[in-house]
This record gives sequence, C-alpha cells and structure tokens, in this order.
Amino acid sequence: RDCSRRLQNLSSEERKKILLDVADALEANEDLIRSENEADLAVAHEAGYESSLVARLTLKPGKIASLAKSVRTLANMEDPINEILKRTEVADGLLLEKTSCPLGVLLIIFESRPDALVQIASLAIRSGNGLLLKGGKEAMRSNAILHKVITNAIPDNVGEKLIGLVTTRDEIADLLKLDDVIDLVIPRGSNKLVAQIKATTKIPVLGHADGVCHVYIDKSVDMDMAKRIVMDAKIDYPAACNAMETLLVHKDLAKTPELDDILVALKTEGVNIYGGPVAHKIFGYPKADSLHLEYSSMACTVEFVDDVQSAIDHIHCYGSAHTDCVVTTNDEVAETFLRQVDSAAVVCNASTRFSDGARFGLGAEVGISTGRIHARGPVGVEGLLTTRWLLRGKGQVVNGDKDIAYTHKSLPLQ
Repeated sequence: RDCSRRLQNLSSEERKKILLDVADALEANEDLIRSENEADLAVAHEAGYESSLVARLTLKPGKIASLAKSVRTLANMEDPINEILKRTEVADGLLLEKTSCPLGVLLIIFESRPDALVQIASLAIRSGNGLLLKGGKEAMRSNAILHKVITNAIPDNVGEKLIGLVTTRDEIADLLKLDDVIDLVIPRGSNKLVAQIKATTKIPVLGHADGVCHVYIDKSVDMDMAKRIVMDAKIDYPAACNAMETLLVHKDLAKTPELDDILVALKTEGVNIYGGPVAHKIFGYPKADSLHLEYSSMACTVEFVDDVQSAIDHIHCYGSAHTDCVVTTNDEVAETFLRQVDSAAVVCNASTRFSDGARFGLGAEVGISTGRIHARGPVGVEGLLTTRWLLRGKGQVVNGDKDIAYTHKSLPLQ
C-alpha cells in the first residue's frame, strides 16, 4: 500500500514512463521469457494436463510483442487518477469535487495464463494500485520471470514491492483473511476456484464463475455471415471464456442446407457437437450432459428454439451472463435481443470473441466480471478505481444550517 501511495504521487508522465519501460523490458527479455515458458510447457505435457490448460499456458510466437503493444496502449491512454468527475457549488464559496482514485491493494489469483500477469500488472501501475499476484503452479517459471522483468522496470522511488508474487498455495488462505489490508480479490480461473474464493473471504470478489456464451441464429439471417461468426466464436480460441459454448438456432432453419453447412464445417474443424433435447431428437447428436456447460475446448452444444424470445429465455435459464450474440438481418429482433438479454456483454452480428478488454479499447483487462456491483464485463483501468470527495471551503460551518444557503449548483468540469 505504501508503494501504491508513492506511485499515486508521481506525475502522469512519470507513471506513463514506467509502463513504457515495462514494455521495452518485455521485448528485451523475450528469449528468456519464452525459454522459461517452454520449460513450463514441457512439465505440463509430461504431467498430462488438459489441452485447454496447455493452450492457456502457452506464450505463442508474437505474444510478447502483442503484450508490449497493449502495455504501450495503456501508457498512452488518458491518466485515470485524480480525474474530476463532477463539480458542484454546495454553497457560496464551498466547492465540492468528485474525483477518481485507486482502490488500494488488489489480490489477483489466476490459473494457467502467464500473459494475464502482464495485463494485470500493467493495469495496476496505470491505475495506481498495489498488487499481490498468485499464479498457478503450472506457470511457475513463466510467472517468476515475468514478475522479475516487470518489477525491475519499477523505479526505486516507488519500490519493487508495488507488485508482489505469492509462490505457495498455503499463503492464499492467510491472504484471504486480510480484509483490513486487501481491498479487492479478482480470481481468474476455473468455476471451482472462483466459487471457493467467494466462500472463504470477506474481501469483495470481482470475477465470473462461468463463460457459457451463446450465439443465436435467427430465421431472418445472412447464413454466410452466421457461418463466419459461429466458426470464429468457437474455433478462434476455444479455451477462452468468451468462446461460444452453445449454438441456438431458430427452429425454421432445422435441416436446411445452410445450417448443415455450418454444422459440417464445425465438425470438419474437429468440434465435437452435442445436442440439447430438440437437437438430439432431430439430428441424433449425443445428448449434452447439461445445457449450462462451459467446454473450454473444441466442443459445443446445439439446440433449437421457437423464436428470439425463446432464445432469450434459454440464455437467462442456462447462460452465465457473460457474452451472448444474435445473428440476424431483422432490426426488431436485433433490438429485442440487445435490450432484453441480461448479460455483461451483448453482441449483434459479430463474434463473441470481441468481448475482451484490449479489443474494447481498454488497453488490457484484469478479468471479465459477470457481477452487477462496481464493474461489469471486461474490466480495465476504470474497474480498478473508486471515487472520493474533495470539499474546498472558506471557513464555513454547519451550525444547524442556520447561516448557510445551499445552492447545489452543477459546475463545468475543468
């Protein structure tokens, strides 16, 4: 927390320079980072980890350059700290300002993805927060080298303890008890991880437990566009939390050549298709174990619905309020879906894979929240800030409100 306060006291340009130095350090140490990541991958393959976990663990060629680019994008964004959000004249000579400020100290617990460490650390620096990181043991060497590279770029007048790396599982339970020290916990990982953390801490938790994302193909549709969107939503990165897990199709499209083309294309790419009750009966697909299922792999559920309202009802019943999409040429259907689907991100005629902090222009994301309090959807810098009130007066006192005339006049931001 002390390091966080020293970071806040720096000028905007000084904080920006730290991030630019981090980006340069990532690129300068790419070979070393990739070497450590390959060592983690070798252990993961030998241990027989699931393919979805290995996919999240892998720093693919070009990933370091992409991470450095996202850090620079974040550095060049408008400074979020101490922004005046509202100015009010409370009374003559009494000025009230609502301003943005960091939350304080964040605890991020994440599995598999070492790239998440870079995103989270850069967001913490930009937002002026202190940070404790606990990564999975499967990414131990990748996380260690990334943490070292990043903290070495933090100047002494802030201190490398701004970002701490927790290395043993035993420490998590103790950290989750520190509700007087840690201001927010953000878990990034399996449903089990998120649920376990929520059940064992008094600290506010921001995150999502499931990514059961739907694509609904309406009867009024450009099927070529639908095919592009479905294929991208499922295949671009099957392990991602914003990948399509359930394909909902209007009943009038059942057994049409165009739908058959989409389903054949999915199977040709290696996607295992499971059926909901109706699709199982029509096509004979193996029955899905559940309609609320996040495969995180090359698999998906297909089901038929009567209309857009049935699709919305299905999503509300079996979805996870993460990201859901409609593909249609009917404007009324599109607006109905966009207005009524109660998810953190709702998409029309585009892939669910766009639901991402970097793609939304947030620079990076600390995670995706399906909660309703504080932040929702991809969480970037703004989600790591809170507000405080600054009141400037000239000796005014309340004294039972006898001698003060309240004006409560809104003033322009400066």
